[in-house]
Amino acid sequence: MTVTVFTNPSNPQCEATEQELTRLGVRYVAVDLTQNPSTFEQIKDAGFKQIPVVISPNASWSGHQPDKIRQLAQNLAA
Repeated sequence: MTVTVFTNPSNPQCEATEQELTRLGVRYVAVDLTQNPSTFEQIKDAGFKQIPVVISPNASWSGHQPDKIRQLAQNLAA
């Protein structure tokens, strides 16, 4: 299952999200929005209002949300 995290390396919420995903063993691809301005615009156009944005086949959300990260890890482990 592919999990993508749209991130900004200097954002504390992005850093916390990536650390939690790593700690729980969730494999993900990080997309640095500072290096991909057109992707950043697409994220905003899709209605996401904050970063990070986490996209998986069964869920998507924005911001650092530990409960959703744990749920994602549980779903992937099942």
